[in-house]
Amino acid sequence: MVMWVFGYGSLIWKAGFNFDERVVGFIKDYRRVFYQGSTDHRGTPEFPGRTVTLEPAEGEVCWGAAYKISKEDQEIALEHLEVREKQYDKKAYLDFFTEPTATTPALSGVMVYIASPDKKRNVNYLGPASIEDIAKQIVEAKGPSGPNREYLFKLEEALLQIGYKDKHVLDLANEVRRIISERELTAL
Repeated sequence: MVMWVFGYGSLIWKAGFNFDERVVGFIKDYRRVFYQGSTDHRGTPEFPGRTVTLEPAEGEVCWGAAYKISKEDQEIALEHLEVREKQYDKKAYLDFFTEPTATTPALSGVMVYIASPDKKRNVNYLGPASIEDIAKQIVEAKGPSGPNREYLFKLEEALLQIGYKDKHVLDLANEVRRIISERELTAL
């Protein structure tokens, strides 16, 4: 039996595992938010970065990419994902849509990793903050996988490449650019 995995963050541009098919689409009633702390990829335990998670949001959609993984590749793909997504404490199996007007999903039971707001299960959950505060943290944070801002800019680019403008991501990317530009000007 094949398995499908939905990516809404870095999985959109960097799967890191073998897959048979990549389908662009969305899940319903969730929104992408930069509320998860990253102490292992885009930050450190001393200065966490911020990565995306999902939060329930009735009527909203979250665009990304679903990956079809064959039975032969599932074990290796899951091992990779369990390490990569280890700070995400929850898996959900959701309906995946490809057409904005569709009432019937293109796929059902698509696995998605979610970082829950439950601080007992997810010690790295940072939660909501102002765009300005999240942006300042993203500008400063860096970890083994690189600067946090690189993650944000790659996500922005990946979403634009699939034809989707995510207001939260765009607002955050623009605020990060503003802070960087301001700092460059004051450094002169």
